Amino acid sequence: MKIYVVDDDNSIRASLKEVLQDEDFDVEDFATGKNMLKALSRERPALILLDVWMGKEDGLDILGKVKEEYPALPVVMISGHGTIEQAVQATKKGAVDFIEKPLSLDHVLQRINEILKIEPAVRDQRKRPDIKLEFDEIIGESTQVQAVKRAIAQAAGTNARVFIYGENGSGKELVARAIYNNSRRVGFPFVEVNCAAIPEELIESELFGHEKGSFTGAQEKRIGKFEMAHQGTLFLDEICDMSMATQARVLRALQEQRFTRVGGSENIEVDVRIIAATNIDPEKAIAQGRFREDLYYRLNVIPIHLPALRERTSDVPLLLDHFLRSAARENGIPIKRFSQGAMEMLQMYAWPGNVRELKNVVERLSIMSQDEEITVDTVTEHLRPPNRGQEQTPIGDLKKARDDFERTYIIQALKQHDKNITRAAKFLGMDRTNLHRKLKSLEIDPDTL
Repeated sequence: MKIYVVDDDNSIRASLKEVLQDEDFDVEDFATGKNMLKALSRERPALILLDVWMGKEDGLDILGKVKEEYPALPVVMISGHGTIEQAVQATKKGAVDFIEKPLSLDHVLQRINEILKIEPAVRDQRKRPDIKLEFDEIIGESTQVQAVKRAIAQAAGTNARVFIYGENGSGKELVARAIYNNSRRVGFPFVEVNCAAIPEELIESELFGHEKGSFTGAQEKRIGKFEMAHQGTLFLDEICDMSMATQARVLRALQEQRFTRVGGSENIEVDVRIIAATNIDPEKAIAQGRFREDLYYRLNVIPIHLPALRERTSDVPLLLDHFLRSAARENGIPIKRFSQGAMEMLQMYAWPGNVRELKNVVERLSIMSQDEEITVDTVTEHLRPPNRGQEQTPIGDLKKARDDFERTYIIQALKQHDKNITRAAKFLGMDRTNLHRKLKSLEIDPDTL
């Protein structure tokens, strides 16, 4: 992970750089905000340590420019002459923390690890070099995503079949395309089939094509997906939803590298790389008689397991930046930013719909929020209560649902901050008095938690 250190004091930059590099962070330091902003236009670091005052430069102005470029990028302000007013201004402009000099390097490191959600147990994994793919649209720097990218890089250099496992919305198609785009077959077709979306009576025709008159409605010859993907890659998404009869034909086609169209007799030879994906446990599907064991072993040469978004919450700020900018560009609206409390709320959410759900929520919030900053209240209003992905019938009115969500979330915040009202209020982006008022209205007694 890369960290920018911005301070006009050489000794402070050197001290911070040394301690952070000892912890295996990639550090770039700057004496001026202007130079840092130039670097920021080329890449996004994981975090910025920014001095409040650097000669003629106002760090708060620099902070504002950083947030214009990357709204969710965490910035920690540091100051030798900090005031409460400066801290308030920095927080309003999106800073995640305000640390006064002289710096305690241990405290700085602790806050960085807390902000970036780095657990001590996984620090050593940061020593592994990041995997650089020539074509890479997978957003994330977590150890889980790096493991996926490493598997993609290994798979892309071969013709081996790949089986991708992951929940709905976790990015299985994105991984399949990354393998294809970095492979030797990139100049040939990439053909996708969603096996769950095609009726059972049509899927064989969809995959293998058919001859004219082979069944009612077959008014002309049709080329199937296997044939379309010749010399390229065929992505079979949700393959466990394919009928057993079609699975048998797919297995035979893989074994023989040839097939016949529905209603035809001509053997058609193909050279196709198969990438399969599923959102369920294939071994359970095999035990239930829904998936062929021999097909599973034929496909499962290189397995890639995609983590759910709730398992890589440190990547949420990166995704927020990407989706905030996309929403602004696609809808012709200004780029919004999240308050620190709202951002942490989004990181705590379970995301049953994974990255797809996050994208939709960010676009909705960008459009519906009337203010430049998206607050905890706005997020609460538009984010469904966490329910582990289970569909539930709404009960009661909207106010009750919102109160229930607020109650659950505030209780979690209090527990996370050892029932400390001041720290919980700061986390939630609320005034301490307002939090007391909210606790009273929701009948929450911190002493009983």
